[in-house]
Amino acid sequence: MMGEIQLGAILEQMLTPEQYERNFKPFKRRDEVVEFAIRLPGRDEDQDCVYLPIDAKFPIEDYHRLVEAWDAGDPAAVESARKGLRARIQGCARDIRDKYVNPPLTTDFALLFLPVEGLYAEVLRDPALFDQLRRQYQVVVVGPTTVSAILSSLQMGFRTLAIEKRTGEVWKILSAVKNEFGKFGLVLEKTQKKLQEASNTIETASHRSRQIQRKLNKVQSLPVDETSGILELEDDEDFAAAVVEPDEEDLA
Repeated sequence: MMGEIQLGAILEQMLTPEQYERNFKPFKRRDEVVEFAIRLPGRDEDQDCVYLPIDAKFPIEDYHRLVEAWDAGDPAAVESARKGLRARIQGCARDIRDKYVNPPLTTDFALLFLPVEGLYAEVLRDPALFDQLRRQYQVVVVGPTTVSAILSSLQMGFRTLAIEKRTGEVWKILSAVKNEFGKFGLVLEKTQKKLQEASNTIETASHRSRQIQRKLNKVQSLPVDETSGILELEDDEDFAAAVVEPDEEDLA
């Protein structure tokens, strides 16, 4: 429980809730669940994501026997406790591999988190053990100070793979945009041509309007009796009767 709580706190500080899952089932038809699984980009187009199992283990009894042997200054007890701790760590790594590593749903390796720096340092003290866990059991041991760096490195690596995988998609999008932009250029040229024709038509109409206006200005200066002749209007007696000269009384 101590290791799980500590690991959960680290993941909560580093990642968003969408980037990892609690109590993940690597095998859908089995009951085993791993405490945490980091969600990483998938390896191909058919797989959205792949999960990295990470399990916290704390063989506290074996570690306490080792610490007591150190405090007692008993080399034989220290060596015996180290052998017991080594066997326990190997057993934990074997369980993680058999229960939680299931490619392609998961990565082909898992992380074993040790919540105490002294315990993690003891594993690192034995290079053969660390290498055996990685090669034979596909398990990488991490401690409180290294899990953050390893997760950041893994995220960067998988992000690079995701970018490379989507490079082809980017080129397809750019090619489609190029083709559509070429079509847009043709439409723009036709639109510009139509606008130019409309502008020319408006200019011609404006020129004719100015000519008519000049003619109308001349018409306004003609005597009244010549207007009917130019416009070829017939005399209208009713209209003439309606137009009467004002009386002097009306003017007054």
